[in-house]
Parts: sequence; structure tokens; C-alpha cells
Amino acid sequence: MELTLRPNGGAERAMDNNSGDVVVALEGVRKQYGDFVAVHRADFSVGRGEFFAMLGPSGCGKTTTLKIIAGFEQPTAGRILLEGTDVSRVPPYKRNVNTVFQQYALFPHMTVAENVAFGPRSKHVPKREYQSQVRQILDIVRLTEFIDRKPAQLSGGQQQRVALARALVNYPSALLLDEPLAALDLKLREAMQLELKRIQREVGITFVFVTHDQGEALTMSDRIAVMSEGVVEQIGSPEEIYNRPASLFVAGFIGSANLLPGTVAGRDGDATVVELECGVTVRAAGVRPPDRGAPASIMIRPERLQVRTAAGDEGRSLEGTIRDVIFQGASARLQLILADGTEVVTLVDPDDDLPFLHPGSTVHLAWNPEAAYLLAGWPARPGATSTDVDQVEATL
Repeated sequence: MELTLRPNGGAERAMDNNSGDVVVALEGVRKQYGDFVAVHRADFSVGRGEFFAMLGPSGCGKTTTLKIIAGFEQPTAGRILLEGTDVSRVPPYKRNVNTVFQQYALFPHMTVAENVAFGPRSKHVPKREYQSQVRQILDIVRLTEFIDRKPAQLSGGQQQRVALARALVNYPSALLLDEPLAALDLKLREAMQLELKRIQREVGITFVFVTHDQGEALTMSDRIAVMSEGVVEQIGSPEEIYNRPASLFVAGFIGSANLLPGTVAGRDGDATVVELECGVTVRAAGVRPPDRGAPASIMIRPERLQVRTAAGDEGRSLEGTIRDVIFQGASARLQLILADGTEVVTLVDPDDDLPFLHPGSTVHLAWNPEAAYLLAGWPARPGATSTDVDQVEATL
């Protein structure tokens, strides 16, 4: 797999490598194992105090990139800059970065305080000084009452915070995190997302976070680099990534999306007119409009679709038959089939009094003008991206 930047993928939004606010910069980084190229021409930077996520399915190159930054892998070509200094050939222990892995690797015979103090002690920091540092960082991660406990006496979330404190106590230029929440159960993982963001804001250190979980990246990150098969598809803020994806992969990978293929028929003011395969003509804005006759897709997020009994405005309405209604607590999920057999998904408030919502009912799906987003090309599988088991499994 090769790692490169899409020309329209948001790389222009990456910070200027020459800026004084850049902490980590990759310049033309390439990683090759024999004939296999794992990373090709990686170019992006991470700013001071930024929470930067590398997001993508397994095998997309994100962990290899993180290891190159950490020094555990050497680039075949290119440079890694840390605080403006080339550290490409500097060993990991001499780089002012720390890494937290899925396995926290705490010393079981040491207390919380001793685990956190291990780094400063190894650097021969005076005892009074490192004891003060340990207490300060344990206060930030809210573990002062557990200071004398051993790791076996802590919960999974508490152990993770010890690992974070140990990595942060020396105040590195950047903290690198390789899916540190993966081992936690769902509720604890969601709680730790907010806790990790709070800790990062309090210490003000640059975080580079690797994950395949879109919710984690959207919740915590200032910017996200979305990767697919070794390619950086897009770099941008969570809002940009979610609402204005640069490719079909980003649209389908981030959250849930309805991807409706069609052909460009022309222009109508600022909108592009697309004749969908399901037989409906719609209007949408988005990426640079493809030429007339070119394949294109319309992305509409499930939460942007409105269920109605009558057709909506021309160019902003689809007719479908309800296949299933699934109660999900905060919302009810509707699976619908369009005229050409394409499956789409929408969400409704379970408190809404909509007695006609039952399997077999024919309804109309309407949306506001800004909800339809134009993308070039056709998806491998049209319709809702969250209902194809093989596709979802491939992202994990």
C-alpha cells in the first residue's frame, strides 16, 4: 500500500511546515520494505497544542506513519521534523516524544506514583522536582487518591490514565497514541474520549492519535487525516470531513451516508443537476462539478432526510418503500428501498406521531438544498453505507 495525498483531499489545509507553530512535520516521507511500498510521499504537519487524528481501516498505513514519527521505523526517504529539527535518524529514546499503546505496559510491582515517576527518575531529575511533577500530572488525570495503589487494583480506565500520566510527566513535544481506547468497553471508551480531550486541553501538548473509530476521531480531534489503502484521502476539521468529504471513501467511512449514483446532466445556477440511476433528477453542490455525462454521486446523511407523506420540492425528493423500522432509543432508524432497489437509511424522532411508518408503507424523503452533496464517481455499492456487512467489517 502507498501513502500519498489526494490533490483535492484537503492537503492544502495542512499547516505550513515552515510555521513556527508546527511541532511535527513529515516531508516527502517514504517507507519501503523490499518491493513493498508502505508509505509513499507523506507530507503533512501537526501544530502546537493540536489534537490530530490519523483515521482509517486496518492496514491503511496510519500505524506505520505513527511509528516513523516515534522513531520505531526509519523512513526510506524524506524527513521527520520535530520542533523544526530533523530527527529522521535519531533513535526513539532521544526524540522528545512519548508513545502510548493499546497495552499500557505498567509495571505491576510499582505503585501509581512510582510508575509515573519512572521517566523522570531515569533522566536523573532531582527527587523533589520529579515528585512535584508527578503530583501535578496525577492531579490533571484525576488520580491523586490512587497514588499508592498498584495497577492490579485499578480499573481499565484508571490504568489508561496512569499510562497517559507516565507519558506526559516529562512534557514531551508530542504525545503519540496508537488506539489506546481499543481495549475498553463501549461506555468506558466513550467516557475516556471526553477525558482524553480534557487532559490534552489542560496540558496543552500536541497529541497525534491513531484510530479506526470514526466516533473517537470526530469527538476529540481538531483535525483528521483520513487514510485508505495507504492514501491520505483528506485532511480537515471534523466538520469538513463529515459535511464536505473529498472522496466517496471519506463520505462512506465517516459516519453513515446514502450514496446515490447518477450522471451529470448540466448546471442550474450554483447547483449541479444529476440524473440518478433510480430515475430521479436532483440538484446538489459540492466538489468541482464533473463534465456533462460524467458519473457522479449524491451524498445525503441519514439525519438530513425528512420523511413525508407527499412529494417534496422538485429535485429534492425521493420515493421509497419502508423495509424495516428499528427503534434505537434516541431515534428510530428506517430502512427504505427506492424504485431501482437501492437501500437508503434515515432517522426519525421516536416521539414523532407518524403512524404510517411501518414496513410496506410508501413515503417520500425530502431534504434541504444544502443537504445534498456532490461527489465525483460511483460507489462500489450504492445506497446506505452502514448496511453492507462486508463493507463495515472491512473498515475494522
